[in-house]
Amino acid sequence: MTHPLMLSKSIQVLLLLCSLAFLSEFAFADPPYEICSTSNSYTNESSTQNNLNNLLLSLPSNASISKSYNASYGTASDRVYGLYMCLDYVSYESCQNCIATATEDIIKLCPQAEEAVVWEEVCQLRYSNYNFLGRLNVTGNIGKDNVQNISEPRKFQYAVNEMLSNLTKMASFNVSANMYATGEFPFDDKTIYALVQCTRDLSANDCRMCLQSAISDIPGCCYGSIGARVLSRSCYLRYEFYPFYSGATEATGSSTGDNVGKSSSSKIWKITGIIVAVVALAIIIFIGCMYFVRKKRNQQNNHEINLESFGQGRNGKTSEDYPFIALGSLCVATKNFSDLNKLGQGGFGPVYKGILSDGQEVAIKRLSTNSEQGTDEFINEVLLIMKLQHKNLVKLLGFCVDGEEKLLVYELLPNGSLDVVLFDSRLKIIHRDLKASNVLLDNDMNPKISDFGMARIFAGSEGEANTATIVGTYGYMAPEYAMEGIYSIKSDVFAFGVLLMEIITGQRNAGFYHSKSTPNLLAYAWHLLNEGKGLELKDPLLSVSDSCPGDEFLRYMNIGLQCVQEDAYDRPTMSSVVLLLRNESATLGQPQPPAFSVGRFKVNYPNQINWEDSSVLLTISDDLPQ
Repeated sequence: MTHPLMLSKSIQVLLLLCSLAFLSEFAFADPPYEICSTSNSYTNESSTQNNLNNLLLSLPSNASISKSYNASYGTASDRVYGLYMCLDYVSYESCQNCIATATEDIIKLCPQAEEAVVWEEVCQLRYSNYNFLGRLNVTGNIGKDNVQNISEPRKFQYAVNEMLSNLTKMASFNVSANMYATGEFPFDDKTIYALVQCTRDLSANDCRMCLQSAISDIPGCCYGSIGARVLSRSCYLRYEFYPFYSGATEATGSSTGDNVGKSSSSKIWKITGIIVAVVALAIIIFIGCMYFVRKKRNQQNNHEINLESFGQGRNGKTSEDYPFIALGSLCVATKNFSDLNKLGQGGFGPVYKGILSDGQEVAIKRLSTNSEQGTDEFINEVLLIMKLQHKNLVKLLGFCVDGEEKLLVYELLPNGSLDVVLFDSRLKIIHRDLKASNVLLDNDMNPKISDFGMARIFAGSEGEANTATIVGTYGYMAPEYAMEGIYSIKSDVFAFGVLLMEIITGQRNAGFYHSKSTPNLLAYAWHLLNEGKGLELKDPLLSVSDSCPGDEFLRYMNIGLQCVQEDAYDRPTMSSVVLLLRNESATLGQPQPPAFSVGRFKVNYPNQINWEDSSVLLTISDDLPQ
């Protein structure tokens, strides 16, 4: 038998060979990197620390729906401002995980700092005790270079600068780019891959200036290096000779003249290294296979002995504490393992609900014949639970071993698994026609939502759906639903925001007109709020009754405008809206412009639009370049 020590040594040799073969190709940075203020610091258990903790706690949940976000928490001089940015190509799950890591690292790396920035591999996080949002700061940029140098640094740097300059223009002034751009540029027989991105609190011109400053820092940190990244407070750039971002394509070019000889020689060494590594890998795989085959044979020889130790073996003996239950009885209990009785699916196999002959409800775990978890795991689970009994362990009631069939019978726990409670796996209802006329009031003026004729039910894992037949009411419909038929829980958030604005202003969104630049109530409210004139929209009845102070009205106005932002990802969830309405100390961010309606139409079939009085709103945005 192959000794495990021999296998371990062989694997070490393989790793060394692979490292030597590919070391010339890649060199990676080692985040996180940080900038921490040293001039001022907050004290433990101070209001600043409390505000910072609350701010950081709120960021990972927002990262699950938005890759760029800013907020503040607290009041007056103790207020803390925060912003994060994930690289646009990463998934929302990766963004959320990265921001969660960053919130932990920023406290560890910059303890008690009143201002700090931390950069992870695919995201960055920044906070400060002063309002930096929308303000450009290019001081303290950090440059990190790939340790290898290029043979023609001047030519290479010229190509890099040209590429980054083009990407800067695209990210800064192409509205649909969301301040993010990537590109590929041929250089000799290779391809340069580059990425630039700005935080979305910047203006287009500030984004351009931030990236230009980062480009100008390259000669000082990374001149002639085959790859580099520059980390700024408000922007980020990186370039490499390999596709480091999602969506990039491997590209090969042709070379001429003297470069052919250099390229051929380089390729020969690379190919030689790869061949050595592959041969070594094949040897290790063969040795490993022989070792595991022999180990598997020994385990299989012990299976029958192990089975006899806990249940019905060759002698037909059964443990009295864990009774053997016949396969036929379990088939009856589950109605022949009907899909209607299926509770779930795990790595072991499916789990079914069953009712035994004595009326007891049970959960029956059935080992799949093609499951990766085989007889070893089955034996391990039964032997373990036989020895352990605790109030917090699921109780094993019996088992069955019949040919290829191996089953465990547990007590049935009616409330399901913890993920249902933690991760909101409940059904969600999207109303799709939330408006003032569908909110009814009882004798005590308690609101009741009615008219669920157009409602749709979502399971907890579903996020959005699409329809070709768009139905709803003019003035309350989210732009993505009106224009593309896409509806989600954020569609109802939009309608709630409209309803909230109508309640506090006493005016309808539909039919309201002030000017061409502010054609509806939402547009007019957003402009007034940004000009500091939001109280002009306050319902006169609220002023007479003095039931809504000015600061409270402006708070509700801000929340309503947060709900009607054009991008669904920028809108808060309804749980967040409830929290903001109840918590007066929670600090609100600056809402983005709402969708502006300029017409009404009804969609009957895809790509067919009929202009009518009953409506869906057509949206445009006022932030397009002039």
